[in-house]
Amino acid sequence: MKKILVTGGAGFIGSNFIRYWFKNNPNDFIINLDKLTYAGNLESLKDISNNSNYKFVQGDICDFDLVNKLTKEIDLIIHFAAESHVDRSIENSSDFIKTNIDGTRVLLESARINGGIRFHHISTDEVFGSLDLNDKKFNELTPYDPRSPYSASKSASDHLVRAYYHTYNLPITISNCSNNYGPYQFPEKLIPLFITNLLSGKKVPVYGSGENIRDWIHVDDHNRGVEVIVKNGKIGETYCLGGGNEVKNIKITEMILSKLGFGSEMIEFVGDRLGHDFRYAIDFSKAQKNLAWMPKINFEEGLDETISWYKKNISWWQNIISNRSNKKI
Repeated sequence: MKKILVTGGAGFIGSNFIRYWFKNNPNDFIINLDKLTYAGNLESLKDISNNSNYKFVQGDICDFDLVNKLTKEIDLIIHFAAESHVDRSIENSSDFIKTNIDGTRVLLESARINGGIRFHHISTDEVFGSLDLNDKKFNELTPYDPRSPYSASKSASDHLVRAYYHTYNLPITISNCSNNYGPYQFPEKLIPLFITNLLSGKKVPVYGSGENIRDWIHVDDHNRGVEVIVKNGKIGETYCLGGGNEVKNIKITEMILSKLGFGSEMIEFVGDRLGHDFRYAIDFSKAQKNLAWMPKINFEEGLDETISWYKKNISWWQNIISNRSNKKI
């Protein structure tokens, strides 16, 4: 039985990961450490809250005493916790610097002083910067070129993780993933925002002309990749996890509109994001070759399932939207 500390387990990817892990590893024990900021929601884990192998701890990954206490109980850390919304980082970068950099340092140091605990770090393709239309996809050797306070803070955290491997021989792995989508995603990211806006009779805001391109991966494909890396990945290595679905923002907008029975009259073009990266795309051939991993979920089918989930779980996202004004954001 593995004893695992999952940070940020009440967030979108983390909550889906905990559910996924228990489905495939029911005998393991998970401690979920989450600060419950605006994006954390225990309703996302309501179905496993009574599992005797699950423990929730509300707390900050920057709290060394708490983290160190919890680390003494476990033999694996899977680190999801992060401030992750680019727009928020542009408005105020301080929480991103504190959580993404110093929080990661606290976790690494606790793992180091408690016997060298296995550490997997979740990162993003945004650390690599922006691609032009004909540029090669990002891979594990792509130089870092962050363009926002968010991606800069994640870049720094990646470098810290590697430094602890090289300096202290801490057993680490890193994964850099493309844009995730799926159930339980806070409605500020493109896909859930557009779905919930339309279900509420509101227009969808599209940056610029909508020509920016993203590579989309279903959260279950991502978490399956994390599991494979944790179990079979080579210590000290980085693995890129992509969905193989490069789609223009305007195309996704049109797909969601069509699937919900709306037309272009529900699009509201807004001023472009500052420093808006044009294109992200991930080459996942290393994970495919070395770990026999590749995405399985067809994007259109995954999008249909995601829309269906938000239609069936209106109270989940309506409660978030109504409560967000009462939380620090």
